[in-house]
Amino acid sequence: QILLEESGGGSVQAGGSLRLACVASGYTTGHYYYAWFRQQPGNEREGVAAMAPDGTTAVADSVKDRFTIFKDTTQNTLYLQLNDLQPEDTALYFCASALAWWLRPKLSASDYRFWGQGTQVTVSS
Repeated sequence: QILLEESGGGSVQAGGSLRLACVASGYTTGHYYYAWFRQQPGNEREGVAAMAPDGTTAVADSVKDRFTIFKDTTQNTLYLQLNDLQPEDTALYFCASALAWWLRPKLSASDYRFWGQGTQVTVSS
């Protein structure tokens, strides 16, 4: 069992930046993939960025020029740097994890078993 806790959300104006953090605890030893998803009311959960155990990343085309995923393995913490935020980025952002052996990181919510509670990002124009 792995537990995930997100933080770092908040309210910013368009063009601003935020850094989201996801701390993993519990049984974190293993071949875990980590990912960030976001969800707007009435919409399905959308994959934003993911990272494999070897550091390989995958980032959605819609945000690849503005969002960066990285991790601090010493602190068991995954980050998502959000730059040049726009009102359409407003959503509840989730951290997720999966114990797997994929060829590459995945951005489909159905592939991930463990989820945090989410952190809200609100961007005003």
